[in-house]
Amino acid sequence: MARIVFGLGASHSPLLTLNWPEWQHRAQVDYANEQLNLSDGRFVTYAQLAEETGAPYGTIATPEQFQEAAVRCQAGLDRLGDALAAAAPDIVLVIGDDQGELFPLSNTPMISVYYGEEIATNDVWGRDDKPAWMNEMAKGYLMDRVHRIPGAPELALDVIAGLVRRHVDIGAAARIDDPERAGFGHAFGFIAERLFRDRPIPMLPILLNTYFPPNVMTSSRAFEVGGAIRAAIEESPSDARVAVVASGGLSHFVVDEQLDRQVLDGLRQGQSGKLTSIGPEALNSGSSEILNWIMAAGALDHLPLSWSEYEPIRRTPAGTGIGVAFACWGAQ
Repeated sequence: MARIVFGLGASHSPLLTLNWPEWQHRAQVDYANEQLNLSDGRFVTYAQLAEETGAPYGTIATPEQFQEAAVRCQAGLDRLGDALAAAAPDIVLVIGDDQGELFPLSNTPMISVYYGEEIATNDVWGRDDKPAWMNEMAKGYLMDRVHRIPGAPELALDVIAGLVRRHVDIGAAARIDDPERAGFGHAFGFIAERLFRDRPIPMLPILLNTYFPPNVMTSSRAFEVGGAIRAAIEESPSDARVAVVASGGLSHFVVDEQLDRQVLDGLRQGQSGKLTSIGPEALNSGSSEILNWIMAAGALDHLPLSWSEYEPIRRTPAGTGIGVAFACWGAQ
């Protein structure tokens, strides 16, 4: 049977694809954002956030701090890349969110498994009409041009069949008709570009809709489906050694360190209640990507958490930014 032998979680923020002097571009987006999501379900402007928090992070949101954080983040990614290389899986199953790169709002499945022979990325951020910093970001997401990654169709079909047997109403996609119009996005390209290290490892994508209500999973359902994914893999007649990856998160675009540390604590065996108790009000906008981690934790519940690292990156005085996290299960 196939086996899940390794797991990892990695944030995929644009900050991780850019040199630290370019982080100011993301801060400017925060200042203009009129829908900054808070973990109590409210959405506020930057001015409202600053008034509420007192803007206490002015001494943290500095170029010097950005540079130090960037070094730590890249070291964390290098550590994940080393662990993935040492685990040497036959297939990497990536749980990530689609933000309109592949599925349009005219038809957005709650969850879909891709079972095509080949994955093709969308090139929207690498085009000439985009600013230079966005073109650079696109390289880190494999979205500067159309890139192609081998799929894992046989195991994907086994996973689909196993999920159906377990009453998970699953969407499925078999091909990319025109990747310049619709293709795989940053949640999947980042993992391949940053962690695969040019190795042609077959990828089995599981695409969640975390961003776009009304059909977004609850945290408890995400964990439950993660367990069903593991069971489906273990039923497969394949002898593949599988790694499971959570792509994205944690809290953004307002850093909620308490929420993020609750998530990381919940990744440990026997602590899943800390994940399944997270309410939907905390999982809006970028923070919704925490659902990718919760589903991965359900699939990896049989493996011990080897280590985790956390970097709360506050890029403005009011505390906007992202809680960057890296984690690894089953590392030798």
